[in-house]
Formats: sequence, C-alpha cells, structure tokens
Amino acid sequence: MAGDATKNVQAHQQPPEPNPTLKSLNVMVGTWNIEGREAGSDGEIRGQVAFEWMEGGFFLVQRVYIDYAGRKITGVEYVGYDESNTVLKSYFFSNMGSGPFPGPALEYVWEVGDDTLTIWGGFVGSPASFIRNPGGGFHPLPCASREKEIRLPVVINRISYQG
Repeated sequence: MAGDATKNVQAHQQPPEPNPTLKSLNVMVGTWNIEGREAGSDGEIRGQVAFEWMEGGFFLVQRVYIDYAGRKITGVEYVGYDESNTVLKSYFFSNMGSGPFPGPALEYVWEVGDDTLTIWGGFVGSPASFIRNPGGGFHPLPCASREKEIRLPVVINRISYQG
C-alpha cells in the first residue's frame, strides 16, 4: 500500500508532456508573407502570419495580419492536440469576431501530411477546407457538395525561421 501511495505522488510530480503529433507542426514555425487574390479583379489579399511555439510546447501560436480586399484582419490562433478526438485542433480569434458563426472563435482541424497541410473548417470533411501544396498555393479542396469550386490562389513564402 505504501508503495502505491509513493507512485501516486511521483506521478503527480511529473510534468505533462505535449502529444508527439504536435511536432508535425514544426514546418509552420517562422514568419510568412501572404499574397494573392480572390477570383476576379477585386479581392487583393496581402499580409503576414507568424508561427511560434508557446512555452511548454502544447500550443503553436499563429499571429495574423492580413489586408483582405481592404478589410484589415488581425488575430491569433492557438493550435493544440485534442486528445478526445485525436486531432490537431485550433481556435482563431480575430478583430472581426467569429463572423456569422456561433461561438467566440472559429474552429479548425489541421492535418499535416508529407507534402501537404490541410486545414478543415470545424471538422474533417467540411466543405470549408484549404490545402497548402508543395507549389506554395493555398486553395480550397474540391468538394462534391459545392456547385462551383472557389479558388483563392494565394502564395505563402517563409521570410524567417525561428527553429
């Protein structure tokens, strides 16, 4: 019995460790320039995002500064590991609020592959999804439920790395 009590005390003294899946987000660390446009002659998109690890390694923090067709968007996003759903999940808080969506923040699910980063709006399989491919483009994934695919040809280039 005394041995069990000692093990319990020792277990409580061990600091928690971040889920190893979070390491797949290391590819995002640094500052990135964003440039592109919506379909048509309007809709210029310019800005910068910066990713860094919060102390402890449990959250990747993204700071956003974008001019999206004349609207200044600033915000912060926290990406962490959702143990209950076994996914990388994020919450984005911006100066625009959550827009037409309920809740205080926009929610996303991140999937990191060998050559791709897919960000799903709310849940995996959502029609609101973006993929970054090796060519640097960042565009919605085709979705059978859409009548017309909307492409946002946006180029994202890293300008500094804080590894």
